[in-house]
Parts: sequence; structure tokens; C-alpha cells
Amino acid sequence: MAKWTPKHEAPEPLEGPVVATITGGTVLWFVLFLVQLPFYGWFDDHDATWWVWTCLAGAGLGLIGIWYVRGRDAAIKRAEASRTGAVRDAT
Repeated sequence: MAKWTPKHEAPEPLEGPVVATITGGTVLWFVLFLVQLPFYGWFDDHDATWWVWTCLAGAGLGLIGIWYVRGRDAAIKRAEASRTGAVRDAT
């Protein structure tokens, strides 16, 4: 097989309210977990308890995601501030 090379540059990544998006998703996973708890017996009878634990895992992984994107957002803001400070000092 021949080596594939791109014909154009990749677009810039989309930036948006990443922290809010991840926080909203985490809250949604946790709410789904809480909603399913009263029906745990039904899930257990139907061998579907994985639904409940999947929601809890989603909430737990979301907490890790919130920690990660908050750090990423802070690093981006620090880099932007140092870059604009360097540009301001040069002028």
C-alpha cells in the first residue's frame, strides 16, 4: 500500500464552552444514576444492572474530565496572557 499524505492542512480545533459541556454531561450521568436507583430490583431481575453502574461510571469519569478540562482551560488562558504580555512588552 502506498503511504497516504493529506492534500490540505487540518482545520483548527473548535473551541467552545468545554468546561460547561463536560460539567453538564457529568451532572446528567449522575442524575440518570439517581433516577435508576429506586428501580435497582427490576434491573437486577432482568440482568440489566449494568445500566445503573454505567451511569455511575459516567459520572465518575466525568469528574475526572472536569478536572482535566479546567486545567486545560487554565493553561490556555495562561499561555494567552503570557503571549499578549510578550507582545505588549515588545511594542
